[in-house]
Amino acid sequence: MKFVHITFRFEYTDRIDKILDENGIIDYVTYPMVQGGGQDGKHMGSKVYPGNFTVVQALVDDEKTGPLLDDLEAFRTEKSSRQHLRAVIMHVEAALGAKSS
Repeated sequence: MKFVHITFRFEYTDRIDKILDENGIIDYVTYPMVQGGGQDGKHMGSKVYPGNFTVVQALVDDEKTGPLLDDLEAFRTEKSSRQHLRAVIMHVEAALGAKSS
């Protein structure tokens, strides 16, 4: 089982949800409209620092992480405006009450 952490600009939430669905990942948590910074500046939801990020976290079966990462990378590289997307995959040693997707 792997822990997947994805950050992206909030306006792409529907597209990322679709990628998760297409990869059979139905059990995840979304933190919408969080503040942060990236290569193109700060995004604090204000006039000075417009925009916000969304964070998605999921426990995912090992065999699904490769295809998921491939799909996220294809989405990220499709347009230069998506270069901000980041995905991190970490090994899970133990989890209580967790079913991977």
